[in-house]
Amino acid sequence: MMRRMALDLGDRKIGIAITDALGVTVQGRPTLTRTNVDADIEHIRHLVTENEVSQVIVGYPLHMDGLSSPQSEKTKAFVEFLEKGLAIPVALWDERLTSFAAEQHLKELGLGWRERRKHIDEVSAILILEDYLGTQQ
Repeated sequence: MMRRMALDLGDRKIGIAITDALGVTVQGRPTLTRTNVDADIEHIRHLVTENEVSQVIVGYPLHMDGLSSPQSEKTKAFVEFLEKGLAIPVALWDERLTSFAAEQHLKELGLGWRERRKHIDEVSAILILEDYLGTQQ
């Protein structure tokens, strides 16, 4: 099986989730606070190597009608850098409603808004990866 990683890109943070060695369960990883593209790519490359990741899935933020948004364009630009910096496949994955679902999940856990803000990116990455894996069965 292959280990996969999902990224939920934001302007300030990147949520990260990685599957187990069998590619079955998904665990969130500490959210990366962004500094610059080179440092962000280096951090991701380190995680890929350390965890023997064979594919990266990046949440692709589209408008509800399926059209691209300014954030989609930023994501595509980052993915180009990522593909150059990693020697493994990188895929874009439609992440519409992921942040909303993550927020709802954290609310159901009874977390206040400050706690939800700390975990939203990580939970979004987990949901992106679980959604992607659900289509690979």
